[in-house]
Amino acid sequence: MSTHALLVLYGSQTGTAQDTAERIGRQAQRRWMRVRVEALDSYNVANLISESLVVFVCATTGQGDPPDNMMKFWRFLFRKSLPADSLCRLDSAVLGLGDSSYPKFNFVAKKLHKRLLLLGANMLLPVGLADDQHDLGPDGVIDPWLISFWQKTLSLYPPPAGLAPLREEEKLPPRYVFHFLDEVPDKQIEHLQTPDNKAPPTPLQPFPAGVVFNQRVTPPSHFQDVRHIEFDITGSNIQYSAGDVVMMRPCNAAEDVEQFCQLLKLGPERYFTLTPTDSSTAAVPAHLPQPCSVRFLVEQFLDISAVPRRSFFEVLTTFATNELELDKLLEFSSAQGQDALHSYCNRPRRTALEVLADFPHTAAELSIDCLLDLFPDIQPRSFSIASSLLQHPNRIQILVAVVKYKSMLFKPRKGLCSSWLASLDPSKGDVYVPLWVKEGSLIFPQDPDTPVIMVGPGTGVAPFRSAIQERAAQGKMANVLFFGCRSESKDLYFRSEWEEKVQAGQMILVTAFSRDQEEKIYVQHRVKEQSKLLWDLMAKKNAFFYIAGNAKQMPASVCDALKEVFQKEGGMSENQAQEMLDAMEKAKRFQSETWS
Repeated sequence: MSTHALLVLYGSQTGTAQDTAERIGRQAQRRWMRVRVEALDSYNVANLISESLVVFVCATTGQGDPPDNMMKFWRFLFRKSLPADSLCRLDSAVLGLGDSSYPKFNFVAKKLHKRLLLLGANMLLPVGLADDQHDLGPDGVIDPWLISFWQKTLSLYPPPAGLAPLREEEKLPPRYVFHFLDEVPDKQIEHLQTPDNKAPPTPLQPFPAGVVFNQRVTPPSHFQDVRHIEFDITGSNIQYSAGDVVMMRPCNAAEDVEQFCQLLKLGPERYFTLTPTDSSTAAVPAHLPQPCSVRFLVEQFLDISAVPRRSFFEVLTTFATNELELDKLLEFSSAQGQDALHSYCNRPRRTALEVLADFPHTAAELSIDCLLDLFPDIQPRSFSIASSLLQHPNRIQILVAVVKYKSMLFKPRKGLCSSWLASLDPSKGDVYVPLWVKEGSLIFPQDPDTPVIMVGPGTGVAPFRSAIQERAAQGKMANVLFFGCRSESKDLYFRSEWEEKVQAGQMILVTAFSRDQEEKIYVQHRVKEQSKLLWDLMAKKNAFFYIAGNAKQMPASVCDALKEVFQKEGGMSENQAQEMLDAMEKAKRFQSETWS
């Protein structure tokens, strides 16, 4: 074996950067390199000065922010006290994953690349800027970047003489080995321990919160099932403010768990422990209990109902013995086959479980040891908290649109987390959801006289309900909410609550119903109509302006409407209006939280 060692470090929010990092790890193994793949925050960053070859794979989240699992690393790396030549022995490369429809496209990767250069690192090639908007998706940039990376790396770190790289369809050793137990251990293991008395819950120690109610807030005839769900957090030590988010990991549906176990001939009640196969592998995933049952693994850990990525097909290829299935899997794994893969998988939103059912011969060849290489783990989902502790002590409320739609496949497509939440019925006994809270990106002003203007159509209203409850309880009355939905009678969420607060003088409500009349009326139209009120609040009273909701067209349309208000009421040119908006953003007086 080669003595050359590669370290692949990733910062990943939704799992894509982790998936890419693991793919680079497999390519390194095929090229006879020793390799470690780790999340940036689980790596001891002080060791970076003694590494020789490191690839960083980083996503950008929110408004140009680093992902949660690289925050500690980020703070350390930007310390002023680090000497300018501290990484002069390091050969390095940075690959960024981003989406050019966002203003701060790949901001984290660009900034990291610059910082590594300043610290003296030798950058092997220009920063890779993968783009979700590329015709071929992120792989349109990743594939050519990786070809250059390996050319450069193998010229500096050649493999042992005479060893050609392993072919793509050759099996690699699994990262973990399963050891089945003869008897069933004490059942307590998998039940969530309540976190110790002082510390608030964390991703590794979530709090089992009881579901107190789960009600549909749209009429049964309405196309969308939207839920108002309340959790009891008594005894959790959770504190939160308006703008914060609640995090949870959903479970796979019982029928999917059953089908998966049948396909792979696994006994769901069997227990196992895991050991890493190689000292270079990261430890066993922390939120997987040891010992663990097959049912827990499939229900609460393996992401079997997501649309699989290309890497899934790459790993599956190595198990295929049936020629027809192997040819198809090789095509889906290749750079040339990405169009075909897109039509087969992404367009109809086919799940990993459905893919296995389409490749039955290959599924039958899978060994249980490969499951953690084949399937990513279920990622936590975040929801804006829609309540305030000042109005609802010991409670967290959320507003959830249940994702369900038709594709060309027979079975309707479902959102994993929203469908799971919708299925939880507290009237049938105790139901618990393991959860934790993290700071959101929206921050509200402390000064009681500062007005707040909020634009939150649809479920985007959730963080603003939290803010209005909190501010009203603190006596902060200058609250303006623009709320938009399809129809006044069908999806005007929290209607009676808004009416009470308007009556009490705690807020002004401006509504836009897009389908209640011939011409469509959206929140941006109402923003323009209210130009006098808005200009007065922003120019004379230093108001803060917020947008939350779906990232498609709405945020840009609202920004355009706002600039028109500045031009009309403030007599500004187009450039001056843009400058005013930029200055507000810089001063945190303009904030947005959008999701796709």
